[in-house]
Amino acid sequence: MSSDLLVDLQDDLGGDDSPSAALDQLKLVQDKQWPPDDPFSLSKSASDIKSLGGTSHLPWDDPFYDIARHQIVEVAGDDNFGRKVIVFNACRMPPQHQLDHHKLLMYLKQTLDKYVESDYTLIYFHHGLTSENKPSLSWLRDAYREFDRKYKKNIKALYIVHPTMLIRTILILFKPLISFKFGRKLNYINYLSELEEIVKCDQLVIPNRVREYDDKIRLSLKPSVVPGPISPPRSPPLPFQQFGVPLSVLRHRAADSEGIPLVMRDTIGFLQENGLKTEGIFRRSANVSLVKDVKVKYNSGEEVSFSQLDDVHLAAVILKMFLRELPEPLLTYQLYNDIVNFHNVDTESQAERIRNMLMSLPEENYASLRFLIQFLAQVSAESEVNKMTNANLAVVFGPNLLWGQDASMTLSAIGPINNFTRILLDLHHKVFIQ
Repeated sequence: MSSDLLVDLQDDLGGDDSPSAALDQLKLVQDKQWPPDDPFSLSKSASDIKSLGGTSHLPWDDPFYDIARHQIVEVAGDDNFGRKVIVFNACRMPPQHQLDHHKLLMYLKQTLDKYVESDYTLIYFHHGLTSENKPSLSWLRDAYREFDRKYKKNIKALYIVHPTMLIRTILILFKPLISFKFGRKLNYINYLSELEEIVKCDQLVIPNRVREYDDKIRLSLKPSVVPGPISPPRSPPLPFQQFGVPLSVLRHRAADSEGIPLVMRDTIGFLQENGLKTEGIFRRSANVSLVKDVKVKYNSGEEVSFSQLDDVHLAAVILKMFLRELPEPLLTYQLYNDIVNFHNVDTESQAERIRNMLMSLPEENYASLRFLIQFLAQVSAESEVNKMTNANLAVVFGPNLLWGQDASMTLSAIGPINNFTRILLDLHHKVFIQ
């Protein structure tokens, strides 16, 4: 999106010199050693990466394997407002001569293509962009041309984390060149702790170099202005709390006889009556204040009436948020490896294999999953109107049904999880036999 500024700046000045000079300064560090970063460092063997849920889930012959392995672009589930989160890590870009920037652009487009029909959020970690790995001006120009209105329409926010003074200055000086609508979507994040208002940081795969830099700048502040920790300590659950509570506990908190949690019954019941024919159901975000109010009411034991609120997208966001905030995913960590490797199961055996896998789920998990999937099948049955096919629903719900034990999601794991979710929806009538 910063390409909007740089390309418009080039056109305004009638040449490449000034934008190139400005781009040369877009850096925070001078290091040229490119130290290993995170458990997914390229120095790891394929078996090491696989055990950590890393990029080995992409086939070696995948056309984008050489790009995906750097984990420059990632998907991190939903933010606190029900929007899909796409992350771009500048520090993971290797030196220019080691990266095919055109292929990176195509990979970024391929990633966004899965989500641009829904409301989504971009988080850009700027630390680590140097003169060694910064993209060329021609690449930014190509990016500007490639990312048309289709990609810009549903982006609800762009967060620049650890911005330099130069970035701030350029965006102020050339604000007239940026559309007013896009300008309102641009936000600066000075410290990682500020991200908690937007997305739970423990679901982001934040590079170690970014965390270390954040610690460094936090320590340089006066004690009176040091921001709080990224993830504050968890407080004991409230007596009526519904969000962030294990399903085994919720089974005794206003769940029905089958163990379906209150939030799932309320949201799905309302959506069955009012949302099946709503175009883009589960693709739109909801009013932030209303989302917070509804969550507080549920956790306080107050009654929530979606009929009075009369907002299909609010109920849809609350349902996704409830699933995402479970301490353990609905499909459980135990099934993680089986699910991400499910593509190895032959088609004829898939229904039976899924049935056997789901039989290992706790009773409340199985009941809730069946309740949810049967509802999503109703949504898909109206796909000619609501545009939500099984494949589209899988993209929305896959990351909310399963994630790794470190609560982070990499693109290499999301693909197999979404694929399993689609197959589960396709075969639901064979899997959940009455």
